[in-house]
Amino acid sequence: MSIFDLRIETERLILRPPQRQDYAPYLAFCADEEVMRTLGGVQAPSVAWRSFCSLAGAWQLFGFSMFSVIEKSSGEWIGRMGPWQPQDWPGTEVGWSIRRASWGKGYAPEAAIAAIDWAFDTLGWDEVIHTIAEDNENSKVVARKLGSTLLRMGQLPSPYEGKPLEIWGQSRGQWQQRAR
Repeated sequence: MSIFDLRIETERLILRPPQRQDYAPYLAFCADEEVMRTLGGVQAPSVAWRSFCSLAGAWQLFGFSMFSVIEKSSGEWIGRMGPWQPQDWPGTEVGWSIRRASWGKGYAPEAAIAAIDWAFDTLGWDEVIHTIAEDNENSKVVARKLGSTLLRMGQLPSPYEGKPLEIWGQSRGQWQQRAR
Protein backbone atom coordinates (compact mmCIF):
# COMPACT_ATOMS: atom_id res chain seq x y z
CA MET A 1 0.00 0.00 0.00
CA SER A 2 1.27 3.45 -0.90
CA ILE A 3 1.41 6.14 1.79
CA PHE A 4 -0.98 8.08 -0.44
CA ASP A 5 -3.58 5.32 0.09
CA LEU A 6 -3.25 5.47 3.88
CA ARG A 7 -6.54 6.40 5.51
CA ILE A 8 -7.49 5.99 9.15
CA GLU A 9 -11.11 6.51 10.10
CA THR A 10 -12.66 7.28 13.45
CA GLU A 11 -16.33 7.80 14.15
CA ARG A 12 -16.28 11.40 12.87
CA LEU A 13 -12.89 11.91 11.25
CA ILE A 14 -10.54 10.78 8.51
CA LEU A 15 -6.78 10.94 9.03
CA ARG A 16 -4.64 10.82 5.89
CA PRO A 17 -1.37 12.25 4.58
CA PRO A 18 -1.65 15.88 3.44
CA GLN A 19 -2.86 16.50 -0.10
CA ARG A 20 -2.63 19.55 -2.33
CA GLN A 21 -6.23 20.61 -1.63
CA ASP A 22 -5.35 20.87 2.08
CA TYR A 23 -3.02 23.81 1.47
CA ALA A 24 -5.63 26.61 1.39
CA PRO A 25 -7.21 25.65 4.74
CA TYR A 26 -3.72 25.04 6.17
CA LEU A 27 -2.73 28.56 5.12
CA ALA A 28 -5.80 30.00 6.89
CA PHE A 29 -4.97 27.88 9.96
CA CYS A 30 -1.40 29.28 10.06
CA ALA A 31 -2.75 32.84 9.78
CA ASP A 32 -5.05 32.49 12.82
CA GLU A 33 -3.42 34.29 15.72
CA GLU A 34 -5.24 32.33 18.44
CA VAL A 35 -4.52 28.93 16.83
CA MET A 36 -0.85 29.79 16.35
CA ARG A 37 -0.37 31.42 19.77
CA THR A 38 1.30 28.32 21.24
CA LEU A 39 2.70 27.05 17.93
CA GLY A 40 5.37 29.68 17.33
CA GLY A 41 3.12 32.49 16.15
CA VAL A 42 1.34 33.36 12.93
CA GLN A 43 3.17 32.20 9.83
CA ALA A 44 3.53 34.35 6.74
CA PRO A 45 2.22 32.54 3.63
CA SER A 46 5.78 31.76 2.45
CA VAL A 47 6.61 30.17 5.83
CA ALA A 48 3.28 28.30 5.96
CA TRP A 49 4.02 26.91 2.49
CA ARG A 50 7.36 25.57 3.70
CA SER A 51 5.84 24.05 6.84
CA PHE A 52 3.06 22.42 4.81
CA CYS A 53 5.58 20.99 2.35
CA SER A 54 7.70 19.79 5.27
CA LEU A 55 4.76 17.78 6.62
CA ALA A 56 3.94 16.35 3.20
CA GLY A 57 7.58 15.65 2.33
CA ALA A 58 8.26 13.81 5.57
CA TRP A 59 5.66 11.25 4.51
CA GLN A 60 7.59 10.57 1.30
CA LEU A 61 11.04 10.55 2.88
CA PHE A 62 10.43 8.93 6.27
CA GLY A 63 7.07 7.18 5.95
CA PHE A 64 5.30 9.22 8.62
CA SER A 65 4.36 12.73 9.57
CA MET A 66 1.31 14.56 10.80
CA PHE A 67 -1.93 13.57 9.16
CA SER A 68 -4.43 15.96 7.69
CA VAL A 69 -7.60 15.65 9.77
CA ILE A 70 -10.79 15.70 7.70
CA GLU A 71 -14.25 16.06 9.20
CA LYS A 72 -16.40 13.29 7.70
CA SER A 73 -19.68 15.21 7.83
CA SER A 74 -18.37 18.20 5.84
CA GLY A 75 -15.29 16.86 4.05
CA GLU A 76 -13.37 19.89 5.38
CA TRP A 77 -9.76 19.97 6.55
CA ILE A 78 -9.89 20.77 10.28
CA GLY A 79 -6.32 20.29 11.48
CA ARG A 80 -3.08 18.39 11.62
CA MET A 81 -2.43 15.47 13.93
CA GLY A 82 0.00 12.69 14.38
CA PRO A 83 3.54 11.42 14.58
CA TRP A 84 6.27 14.02 14.38
CA GLN A 85 9.99 13.69 15.02
CA PRO A 86 12.13 16.34 13.31
CA GLN A 87 15.90 16.43 13.76
CA ASP A 88 16.87 16.90 17.44
CA TRP A 89 13.25 16.71 18.65
CA PRO A 90 12.87 15.73 22.32
CA GLY A 91 11.21 12.41 21.47
CA THR A 92 8.69 10.52 19.39
CA GLU A 93 5.79 12.93 19.40
CA VAL A 94 2.15 12.66 18.48
CA GLY A 95 1.01 16.25 18.32
CA TRP A 96 -2.26 17.95 17.49
CA SER A 97 -3.54 21.26 16.22
CA ILE A 98 -7.16 21.84 15.30
CA ARG A 99 -8.57 24.92 13.56
CA ARG A 100 -10.40 27.27 15.89
CA ALA A 101 -13.85 26.71 14.30
CA SER A 102 -13.58 23.04 15.35
CA TRP A 103 -12.44 23.54 18.95
CA GLY A 104 -14.56 22.08 21.73
CA LYS A 105 -15.97 19.19 19.70
CA GLY A 106 -13.66 16.50 21.03
CA TYR A 107 -11.87 16.09 17.70
CA ALA A 108 -8.33 16.35 19.12
CA PRO A 109 -8.58 13.37 21.51
CA GLU A 110 -10.59 11.35 18.97
CA ALA A 111 -7.94 11.80 16.27
CA ALA A 112 -5.03 11.48 18.72
CA ILE A 113 -6.20 8.05 19.87
CA ALA A 114 -6.14 6.82 16.28
CA ALA A 115 -2.75 8.47 15.62
CA ILE A 116 -1.19 7.03 18.79
CA ASP A 117 -2.50 3.56 17.99
CA TRP A 118 -0.94 3.92 14.51
CA ALA A 119 2.39 5.16 15.91
CA PHE A 120 2.69 2.25 18.34
CA ASP A 121 1.33 -0.43 15.98
CA THR A 122 2.85 0.67 12.66
CA LEU A 123 5.94 2.66 13.58
CA GLY A 124 6.81 0.45 16.55
CA TRP A 125 7.43 3.37 18.88
CA ASP A 126 8.01 2.59 22.56
CA GLU A 127 6.95 6.03 23.85
CA VAL A 128 4.75 8.86 22.67
CA ILE A 129 5.31 12.41 23.86
CA HIS A 130 3.39 15.65 23.42
CA THR A 131 5.33 18.93 23.58
CA ILE A 132 3.01 21.48 25.20
CA ALA A 133 3.58 25.15 25.91
CA GLU A 134 3.32 25.87 29.64
CA ASP A 135 0.25 28.09 29.14
CA ASN A 136 -1.61 25.76 26.74
CA GLU A 137 -4.28 24.46 29.09
CA ASN A 138 -6.43 23.07 26.25
CA SER A 139 -3.65 20.73 25.10
CA LYS A 140 -3.04 19.62 28.68
CA VAL A 141 -6.71 18.65 28.89
CA VAL A 142 -6.32 16.59 25.70
CA ALA A 143 -3.13 14.96 27.03
CA ARG A 144 -4.90 13.98 30.27
CA LYS A 145 -7.83 12.51 28.28
CA LEU A 146 -5.28 10.35 26.47
CA GLY A 147 -3.84 9.12 29.77
CA SER A 148 -0.58 11.04 29.33
CA THR A 149 1.19 12.66 32.26
CA LEU A 150 3.80 15.37 32.63
CA LEU A 151 7.14 13.61 32.16
CA ARG A 152 9.61 16.50 32.30
CA MET A 153 10.38 20.04 31.24
CA GLY A 154 12.23 20.53 27.98
CA GLN A 155 12.69 22.71 24.96
CA LEU A 156 12.59 22.37 21.21
CA PRO A 157 15.57 22.66 18.87
CA SER A 158 16.44 25.77 16.88
CA PRO A 159 14.73 27.98 15.85
CA TYR A 160 12.28 27.34 18.72
CA GLU A 161 14.80 27.09 21.56
CA GLY A 162 14.65 29.35 24.59
CA LYS A 163 11.02 28.74 25.46
CA PRO A 164 10.59 26.06 28.11
CA LEU A 165 7.79 23.62 27.50
CA GLU A 166 6.23 20.66 29.15
CA ILE A 167 6.80 17.21 27.75
CA TRP A 168 3.83 14.97 28.40
CA GLY A 169 3.55 11.36 27.35
CA GLN A 170 3.37 7.69 28.08
CA SER A 171 4.96 4.37 27.19
CA ARG A 172 3.51 1.75 24.89
CA GLY A 173 2.73 -0.37 27.96
CA GLN A 174 0.88 2.47 29.67
CA TRP A 175 -1.10 3.09 26.47
CA GLN A 176 -2.08 -0.56 26.22
CA GLN A 177 -3.17 -0.65 29.87
CA ARG A 178 -5.40 2.44 29.76
CA ALA A 179 -9.14 2.04 29.93
CA ARG A 180 -10.70 2.19 26.49
